[in-house]
Amino acid sequence: MVIRTNQAPDARQLAIIAEQLGRAPRGIEAVVASDGNGTPLVLRMAPIIDDKPFPTLYWLCSERLKVEISHIEADGVIKQLEQRLQQEPEFLAAYHQSHRAYVADRWAFMSESQKAEVARLGYTQVLTRRGIGGISNWDQVRCLHTQYAHYLGSNIVGDNVIGQWMDAHYPVTQCLP
Repeated sequence: MVIRTNQAPDARQLAIIAEQLGRAPRGIEAVVASDGNGTPLVLRMAPIIDDKPFPTLYWLCSERLKVEISHIEADGVIKQLEQRLQQEPEFLAAYHQSHRAYVADRWAFMSESQKAEVARLGYTQVLTRRGIGGISNWDQVRCLHTQYAHYLGSNIVGDNVIGQWMDAHYPVTQCLP
């Protein structure tokens, strides 16, 4: 079961995230999806971490989901999806819309002080043009993990066409409690 939230992680969740990542977490702004036990699945990240741009707005932190999605990637799904993007203009248009939604979310979640910091550091173009997971070529699929993180993390269900496709073809979240 996936529960969509948008709350700062509590002490228990921070400990779980540190265990998931193998290090102390940095740049977390909110837990945006968790399982039925409150274990974080997807994090919403800050746009600047250590004075560098961090274009990955939604970060998949669940080990279970990472393993499940890695198996899907190992089956060659990224190549299949990229072929479909080349062959189906409607699918490509929906994918581009997924990127636009991601960029809009990233910018909308920034506070005015974060936007000022982004501008001061010269990262406005990076954070307004890079799509899901920071990808610059919106005709390619770099990583299913970032796609699925967007799918689960976005407030608007259906913002990510690749995540929708994954749910339709693979039992991704069935590994969750």
